[in-house]
Amino acid sequence: MSRFIAFSIAAALFVTSIAPALAEQTAAPAVATPAAPGAFGFHFFGIDGTEMPLSAYQGKVLLIVNTATGCGFAGHFRDLQKLHDTHGADGLVVIGVPSNDFGGQEPLDGDALKKAVADTYGATFPLTQKIAVSGGAAHPFYVWAGKQNVGGLLSSKPRWNFHKYLIGRDGRVLVSAGPTTGPLESGFLSSIKTALSQKTE
Repeated sequence: MSRFIAFSIAAALFVTSIAPALAEQTAAPAVATPAAPGAFGFHFFGIDGTEMPLSAYQGKVLLIVNTATGCGFAGHFRDLQKLHDTHGADGLVVIGVPSNDFGGQEPLDGDALKKAVADTYGATFPLTQKIAVSGGAAHPFYVWAGKQNVGGLLSSKPRWNFHKYLIGRDGRVLVSAGPTTGPLESGFLSSIKTALSQKTE
């Protein structure tokens, strides 16, 4: 009997000694991954359906443009490709966001759309899946971008195809420009070069 009592006391002491450690270990919160800043916290799907988180481009300069192959401004595809080719090595990422929101001018989708822009304009920069960029169904990125402060003014929202958001390396909207601003226009190009010259810490 005395051996049994001694064993029971020893077992109780052992459990008592490790219980706080086990409880502490169980209660320890998981380390949370910090959310990517600004634009880099948003997520798209590529034209082929693959995941396309903007966090994959964190630290780069993004030029995000809602596109439509049937639009009169579709020649911008060619100019956007020139930017992609000329400044890609410097850290510029051009992303086309096909949308049918304005004038029903994007009837294509998927491989057909990708082939059309490549064959017609030589455009091979990344494209997202076709989405809404305006109204109640607008993608969260566009809701966010339209509420940003750009040079002391509220960022403009897309009102037609080929609206351009220039995103700095820190995830902030630097320029919000409509379709009448060409991708290679001197003022716009100057803004891109300035953004590329700014390095993140």
